[in-house]
This record gives sequence, C-alpha cells and structure tokens, in this order.
Amino acid sequence: MGEVSTAVEPEGAPEAPSTQKRRKRRKNVHTGRKLFAFDRELGYRYVAGADEAGRGCLAGPLVAAAALFDLERLTLADRRALARLNDSKQQTEALREELYPVVMRACAGVAVVSRCVRGIDSRGLHVTNLDALRSALLRVARPGGICLVDGFKVPDFGHEQRAVVDGDCRSAAIAAASVLAKVTRDRYMRQAAERHPEWGFGSHVGYSTPEHRAAIAAHGVSPLHRLSFDSTAYQQLRLG
Repeated sequence: MGEVSTAVEPEGAPEAPSTQKRRKRRKNVHTGRKLFAFDRELGYRYVAGADEAGRGCLAGPLVAAAALFDLERLTLADRRALARLNDSKQQTEALREELYPVVMRACAGVAVVSRCVRGIDSRGLHVTNLDALRSALLRVARPGGICLVDGFKVPDFGHEQRAVVDGDCRSAAIAAASVLAKVTRDRYMRQAAERHPEWGFGSHVGYSTPEHRAAIAAHGVSPLHRLSFDSTAYQQLRLG
C-alpha cells in the first residue's frame, strides 16, 4: 500500500479567505440568538426596544420605531426566523426587507413614528429625536415590562427603561426596531427620488455621500433637505 501524505498547516497560520468568509457568515446567521439571550437575562416578560433611522442625514425625515417582544409567547419558529437579526446597518438592504415582515409577525406590538424635515428645522434634531423615540415607545410599552433605547434614556418617560450602549447589536428588541425604522425610511426616500430625481435619493437615501454633496452643489437644496443643523457638506457649500 502506498504512503498517504497529509498536509498540516503550521500552527498560527492565517486562515484562507474562503474559510474566514464562511466563519463570518455562520456567525452572522446566529447573531439573533445572542441578542435574545441579552433580552431574556434582563428578567422581564415584556421587552420593548427603540431605535431611529436618519438622524445623521442631510435630507429626509427622521424615523423612530419601537418593537415589543413578549418573551413568554415568542415561539421557536419566531426565534429561528429572527436568527439573523442584527443592527440594521450591518445588514444588506435585501436582508432588511426579508426580516421586516418576520419582525412584524413576531412582535407583540410595533410602532413607527416619522418626523418631517420642517419639524426638525423648527424644533431641532435632538429634541425631535427624543420626542419621536418617546412617542414610539409609549405606544408599545407594557406595565411590568422594560423599555430599551439605543445609547441613552428618554427623559420624562414614565416607564421602566434602560440605555443600552451599542444596543442595536446587543438587544433583539432594539435590533428589531432598527430594522423597522431603517426599512420604513429607505422606502420613503426611494419614493421621494421619483419626485426629486436630481438629488439621487434612491441610492444614498439622504446621507452625506460625495454624490449627494455634488448634487447639492449642482442643484441647490430640495424641499427634503434639512437646514437647521451644522453639516460639513452645508458648510463647504455655504448653505448653512
């Protein structure tokens, strides 16, 4: 019988790129399990999370969402379907769209609140953001439950709450709210692109990209652009 040769990689040798990608993909597939484990460890049956989309944009509304999970009634099928739940910014548009109806079915309550550009201009971004988050959470909060907000607490709220730093990648409830807010806002901005094609909202959805800043330089601002807070793009273009 001939000899059998087995190749052994040196200890500490870097993994092949294909292996790294597979491991990263497997890790991402099961992120939702860790997020639900975080929420369960809080010790509450009802866990609501809130997050926003569009706070750092040059144009378009600010959208806040709240998602409530009843952890005692969440089915195994729901948990499996939400295994890929994560911070919406870490997901592709296609995955967010896929998760959106799953979140809607699995949640015991959801709320989405939008604040328009003129409202942001008149009240200020920070005040508008807090008000939108508070409004969304109040619609889903349950007595005896807890409300989680990504990064900070909402003042004058009246329910048990906790600020969770990097909450959209730690808590399932916050991550679910992140998906709802991001999908809702992106859909709106892509519809707005049909009414305002010069600014390319369908691609950057209002964020400060080189293409967006170039469009502002060429066409000025649209009715969807915010003018009430400092922006590098606006300062460079002397619009703010």
